[in-house]
Amino acid sequence: MVLAANLLTGWACAQNAQLQVLYSFTGPDGANPFGSLVQGADGSFYGTTESGGVGGGTVFNITTNGVLTTLAFFDNYNGQYPYSGLTPGNDGTFYGTTAGGGAWGSGTVFNVTTNGVLTTLYSFSQARGNNLTNADGMAPFAGLTLGTNGNFYGTTYEGGTKGYGTVFEVTTNGALTPLVTFEIYTNGANPNGALTLGNDGNFYGTTEGGGGSVSNGYVAAGTVFKMTADGLLLWDSSFYRGSNGLKPEASLTMAADGNLYGTAPGGGSQDNGTVFKVTTNGALSTLYSCGPGSSNAGGSGSYAGLVAGPDKNLYGCMTSGGEFGNGTVFRITTNGVFTTLWTFDGTNGGVPFAGLIFGTDGNFYGTCTSGGSGNSGTVFKLVVPPSLGLPTFSNGVTQIAVSGLARPNVQIQSATNLAGPWTLLTNLPFNGGSGLVTDNAPVTSARFYRAVVQ
Repeated sequence: MVLAANLLTGWACAQNAQLQVLYSFTGPDGANPFGSLVQGADGSFYGTTESGGVGGGTVFNITTNGVLTTLAFFDNYNGQYPYSGLTPGNDGTFYGTTAGGGAWGSGTVFNVTTNGVLTTLYSFSQARGNNLTNADGMAPFAGLTLGTNGNFYGTTYEGGTKGYGTVFEVTTNGALTPLVTFEIYTNGANPNGALTLGNDGNFYGTTEGGGGSVSNGYVAAGTVFKMTADGLLLWDSSFYRGSNGLKPEASLTMAADGNLYGTAPGGGSQDNGTVFKVTTNGALSTLYSCGPGSSNAGGSGSYAGLVAGPDKNLYGCMTSGGEFGNGTVFRITTNGVFTTLWTFDGTNGGVPFAGLIFGTDGNFYGTCTSGGSGNSGTVFKLVVPPSLGLPTFSNGVTQIAVSGLARPNVQIQSATNLAGPWTLLTNLPFNGGSGLVTDNAPVTSARFYRAVVQ
């Protein structure tokens, strides 16, 4: 992983992030992972596949070097189609949801241990015919969020007394309480993303549809909302006319500046999705509008949530677009500066629906729902190397500015030729942010510098 800069000419060359496919699913071991990964206390990652296994999806563990173990299989009776990832509990196990299956075929809440013991905690009520008004909800596509009281909070896409979904609270032993029923023209409809627990103790979320009934003749298409832990909706802001986006499906992310950030797969200035910002009092604004389709190198139509990096930037995936039409990985600053880090080409995965996770080793990890050698999705690692600024020469020494993510084992190396040999200049005690590295060698010819992630 090389970023090189030439002192004498002022020339700099920055190599983009590098992606490694850790695992390609084939079907019997799972297929089509839609949810984000979560890192366990053992340092490995845990996740789900929406299908494959014996037909209803799986729970898996994967190490940072790509050794995958299938821990549990869903078989309809214990749930079916886990679209979301897992949430760690305070007891060292994981909790999650399935969108179907269970006792009534309307989805479940489950618990799974690190050695694969799967327990169905709750089955959502049966929907009869076209009646979707089962009070507790049905079809929980989103994952769970751990509250400060030790209980979990989640959403269902449908059901509730009005049929447009619910917010619920569930205990670790499966006692479930509906908190909010969505009513389309007032507070939104069909929540598809997990809730986000804010620094203020309130929950923030999105709905794919609904909201205020009309604004200048246009019906709203989705909301962001704020809710107390006991289910009181404090406000909801609607997406009108698509200017800030349409149909947000992913969870929100609270950044270091105290604001919330999210993505919408539609709308924006080019009608191909947005990255947006919303304040804790509900002021909604567009940060970035995606370009048109596959001709947009940055990607389009994000269904994935964002993750805040230790550099205070936001990282995410575009579900489509990019050079090959299979989606991208991107970085965006909180003032809207957008950078494409990686483009999926199908062989290394495609159509990433889930957000990234920042691992303890300083790398990003994620999933793709399709592509890979088995064409059933992948698990990948993305290494984003530090950036080197142009070298400067002052008082007989050379200084190189380094900035980037916190990560262990970064070396700054120098050479008089890009072909090498490269020699160690310093082991940078790099904790993220920015710093200066000094080279005391006399400058008698061109010198090049690079940052290498070990």
